[in-house]
Amino acid sequence: MNVSELLNSATGQQIVSNISSQFGLDQNQAVSAVQAAVPMILGGLGRNAQTPEGAEALNSALESKHDGSVLDNIQGFFGNSDAAQQDGSGILGHIFGNQVEQVQSGVSQSSGISMQKIGPIIAMLAPIVLGYLSKQKQNNNVTNSGGLGDLIGGLAGSLGGGQTQSQGQGGGLIDMVSGFLDKNKDGNVIDDIMGMFGKK
Repeated sequence: MNVSELLNSATGQQIVSNISSQFGLDQNQAVSAVQAAVPMILGGLGRNAQTPEGAEALNSALESKHDGSVLDNIQGFFGNSDAAQQDGSGILGHIFGNQVEQVQSGVSQSSGISMQKIGPIIAMLAPIVLGYLSKQKQNNNVTNSGGLGDLIGGLAGSLGGGQTQSQGQGGGLIDMVSGFLDKNKDGNVIDDIMGMFGKK
């Protein structure tokens, strides 16, 4: 299952439904929020996994804490939203460092959701993305940190809806996230990321 399939699955629908009810959004707004946030989180993870240290830290987190079970009980996860947001905020801090607010701003712009709501939404989605990545790691028998970059690259590539080059698969999305975080010019790179994701 790639990321697009996840978002279109029953689990994905549960995620959207819970975000809609918990944050007072209609279904379309909730979908926009998820479609804007997930590529950004995944791209950030991919960027971190490009270094041996980052890949090892991510691999350790996936093996010790984020085993994918969150996807088996989405309702329960959202039912404990305070703990989920706290966990997610910690994850985002590890992924993006002091640029979390920059990421929130970019996702807010591309989704049309206010910063007040998008921050907690991204935080809640972070453990879900890690849980999803953990399941993909298990399904693809990725047993060490060295294979994580390729795995994330393949998943990021699936967001584009097209084939990527064999070298650095999915690198386009990851590179765009890196460029956005490094340059932070006018946020237009977020539109490019969303174009890759196929947002209408």
